[in-house]
Amino acid sequence: MFTPSSLTVALFMMIISAICWGSWANTFKGVKKYRFELFYWDYAIGIFLISLVLALTMGSTGHDSSNFLNNIQSADTTNIISTLAGGAIFNLANLLLVAAIDMAGLAVAFPVSIGIALVVGTILSYVLQPKGNGLFLAIGVACALIAVILDGKAYGSLGSAGRTVSRKSIVICVVSGVLMGLWNPFVAYGATRGNALTPYSSVVFLTLGALLSCFIWNIYFMKKPLVGEPVSFSGFFSGPPSGHLLGLAGGLIWGLGTVFNVVAGKATTFAISYAIGQSAPMVAALWGVLAWKEFAGSGSRAKVYLAMMFVFYVLAILLVARANG
Repeated sequence: MFTPSSLTVALFMMIISAICWGSWANTFKGVKKYRFELFYWDYAIGIFLISLVLALTMGSTGHDSSNFLNNIQSADTTNIISTLAGGAIFNLANLLLVAAIDMAGLAVAFPVSIGIALVVGTILSYVLQPKGNGLFLAIGVACALIAVILDGKAYGSLGSAGRTVSRKSIVICVVSGVLMGLWNPFVAYGATRGNALTPYSSVVFLTLGALLSCFIWNIYFMKKPLVGEPVSFSGFFSGPPSGHLLGLAGGLIWGLGTVFNVVAGKATTFAISYAIGQSAPMVAALWGVLAWKEFAGSGSRAKVYLAMMFVFYVLAILLVARANG
């Protein structure tokens, strides 16, 4: 299988990964009059297809045990099941994230959701395996929480500018973030125990678990939507071609970023991998503020909150990475 031949190549792949993770949601923002529950079917198909294509190409360059097809034949069944379960948990978290983007925008949903995920993931990792500098981890978690609060304050201040502010969207972001911080241990189990999955195989089963769980999570939200009236599959088949294409594109972008991150992470230190990967919400927030003008017309208070949110989020990333470096 392909692995980065140098640290430079690995860093390039990780930067591309962060850009992909922070940019895929633009495809949903670009959809007009197309419900997120319908958009998400194409997205889920896209993330699985790109991971499978990359596994059959980049992940199959050799004929040894690391070859994708050889690896899935030799991998322990428990590792595959664990990774599929991680995909199902991730998918519910991501569905809620897309719903929050629909309600509150990129500049709010991403930093709040992924900020909570950073907190939950860091605490969970330390509980399961108490390694690293506890003081730096604690301060980093505190900074992440402050960043989440500041972003929420910035969003709340939009009400004074005559914009609709939904507390429900913040709650959805928090729930999404908690779930987003829980799925990784399942995937890590499959990639480290016994006859483990390779990075390419891990992402294939992660995305397959996500796609299959759509028949539970997404159908539920179609029948009992968080916003608006229920939708049926007829809306998907009669949807605009642009909606389907953008959904697939969003999945392809996210899947490419995920494969690059997992593969390149093997060739870098944890600190570098974590810092670059967790910068994706900042990329998304910049898209929301600069490209989609989500805070246009807001007062100076909202802008100060946003600026402080960026500062504390960066501090959180650096501290957590330093603690584990």
